[in-house]
Amino acid sequence: MIEIRSCAGFEELEACVRLQVETWGYDESDMIPRKTFLVAQAIGGQVMGAFDTELAGGSAVAMVGFVFSLPGVKTGKNGPRAYLHSHMLAVREAYRNQGLGRQLKLAQRVEALGRGIRHMEWTFDPLEIKNAFLNIHRLGAIARSYRADFYGVSSSRLQGGLPTDRLVAEWRLDSPRVEAILDGRPAGGLTTEERIQVPAEIYAWKSSDAGRERALAIQLANRRKFQEAFSRGLAVIGFTRDAEGNGVFELGPATQLELD
Repeated sequence: MIEIRSCAGFEELEACVRLQVETWGYDESDMIPRKTFLVAQAIGGQVMGAFDTELAGGSAVAMVGFVFSLPGVKTGKNGPRAYLHSHMLAVREAYRNQGLGRQLKLAQRVEALGRGIRHMEWTFDPLEIKNAFLNIHRLGAIARSYRADFYGVSSSRLQGGLPTDRLVAEWRLDSPRVEAILDGRPAGGLTTEERIQVPAEIYAWKSSDAGRERALAIQLANRRKFQEAFSRGLAVIGFTRDAEGNGVFELGPATQLELD
């Protein structure tokens, strides 16, 4: 049984610290300390944990995942509004590929809407096929901004020594599109004008010295494609995986979307 709730107390926040190191292999230069999790909670952010209640009675040592967001303010055509930037989501390896990441995001959504917050953003690596599938296909986020080498040098083993390029996911929590996708209903016909592919082999290339140059070439080529597409007013509106496991970003005019 998995329980998802806000983390409470130093021990559970310290478990978030340990799990991020376990997940990404961060050194001290990248690691978010317990105090930052504590401050985030105090100023309106979220630190939510997933606990296996059959292990250690649901204590902090039974934490199998967490999600962490910071509060922010965006200024749009209707003036300033509060939003949440979801900076980090981690799931212990033995619990991956079971939908737990999606459950954590949905818990964030429920908590945010309960406070009247209707918008959430986060960044994700456009070379990570599984993350893109979750963010775009399963949650209904869109993307129309590309940040080249956003974090600079990273100690994460998952980065494979590549630049920390990121897409910005925009999640409109109560939009008709998001509600339809979360309910498993068609989200409405959108026009796709361009597709950008990520080869399934990208994980192997990133993790090997022999393949890293090939992974970098894909990253740089796709960077140019995204930047050019976004400059023409396109946005990522869909994501699919083909029979070979390649990831395919689908881009169409941003004017089709419910934007503010």
